[in-house]
Amino acid sequence: APGSLQRQRRGVSGAPAVPAERAEPVPGERQEWGARWVLSDLLSCLCLLQEVEALVSHWNLYINLGGFFVSLFSVTLLGAWSDSVGRRPALILPAAGMALQTAIYLLVMYLELHVAFFLLGRILSGLTGDYNLILAGCFSYVADTSERRARTFRVAILEACLGTAGMVASIGGGQWRKAQGYINPFWLAFAASLAATLYAAFFLRESVKQKREAKLFTLSHYKAVFRLYTAPEQPSSRWKLALYSLAFFLIVTVHFGAKDIYVLYELGFPLCWASDLIGYGSAASYLAYLSSLAGLRLLQLCLEDTWVAEIGLLSNIAGLVVMSLATTTPLMFTGYGILFLSMAATPVIRSKLSKLVSETEQGALFASVACVEGLCSLVSTGVFNSLYPATLHFMRGFPFLFGAIILLIPAAILGWIQIWDSKHDYNHFQEASLTPTKD
Repeated sequence: APGSLQRQRRGVSGAPAVPAERAEPVPGERQEWGARWVLSDLLSCLCLLQEVEALVSHWNLYINLGGFFVSLFSVTLLGAWSDSVGRRPALILPAAGMALQTAIYLLVMYLELHVAFFLLGRILSGLTGDYNLILAGCFSYVADTSERRARTFRVAILEACLGTAGMVASIGGGQWRKAQGYINPFWLAFAASLAATLYAAFFLRESVKQKREAKLFTLSHYKAVFRLYTAPEQPSSRWKLALYSLAFFLIVTVHFGAKDIYVLYELGFPLCWASDLIGYGSAASYLAYLSSLAGLRLLQLCLEDTWVAEIGLLSNIAGLVVMSLATTTPLMFTGYGILFLSMAATPVIRSKLSKLVSETEQGALFASVACVEGLCSLVSTGVFNSLYPATLHFMRGFPFLFGAIILLIPAAILGWIQIWDSKHDYNHFQEASLTPTKD
């Protein structure tokens, strides 16, 4: 037995025995060790990916919150200030700030700086008003240059421009990023911001007819925004401003929230969309801006603005309900199709709000509306992105259904205000007709 064991260890050729610790593994052992190495690498990659996702999520939160809270004070300050000194400064400053932000982002990518510099760029942009002040300035400009009866359609044109720009940026920017990376698209964003700054500075005609000198850093601008909701010129305007603002907040929150989870919903079972279908769905969601513009123009020929907004809300509710139940691609695109009038309500509300205040308060009004819109973005992300994973086990489309239920509130608000106004106008007309006239 000892001799046979010696021969087995030496092998058939009689070669010296190989120590046990240096023996090569047999083919089965090689496969086992290879599988272990692959699993170890996969686990390391998964842990690293989760860590990166957590860091990205946290820094996105810091950047969004930092930009929002800084711009909350600058937008209300600069928006009310523009009622005195004109709209051009309120458009030049945020465009220049966004160009500066993009330049800082480019430096971070070229020099591989710490991600905290992204937060610095966003805060600097927030100090000059950021995107919210551009919205406030543009809508104020439209209110300054349009007649009351044509204001709703003019506001809708501006919103359609925003939707078209979003569609081009989403589709074109995504393909460009895949082809050439992140840096070149940021150069285009920098050039566009710089071009907007130069256009507002040298070519844009001022819309405020009677400009007057006013200090920038004073509490009177914040008081002007506060007075809109506490001491308006007409007593009935106070509660209308509050109710219209609430309706606007709910509509935009649902819009942003549903938009945040479209891709997650389409990627999951049973739809399992590929990137091309997701791109078509994104384009369809942006086309709602253009179809809503055309539908609003046609419906205005036979309906009052409020009822056009009600039809838009009905389109939004029906589309979200269909999406919540969609299990096939045709049904999902049917939901997108039903949303063709979903963006008709917000321009009506902006126009209604604008008509409740005087010509010298448009900047303060739309500054407050822009702040509400910024708040909508934060609230929608927190609510819908938390609701979606929490309801996957019983209904994947529940967030869409939840949004449809929420939209019933602004629909009721708009309808009640319109009915109240109609009764008030009728009573006023009846009293005037009963009053005896002097010969």
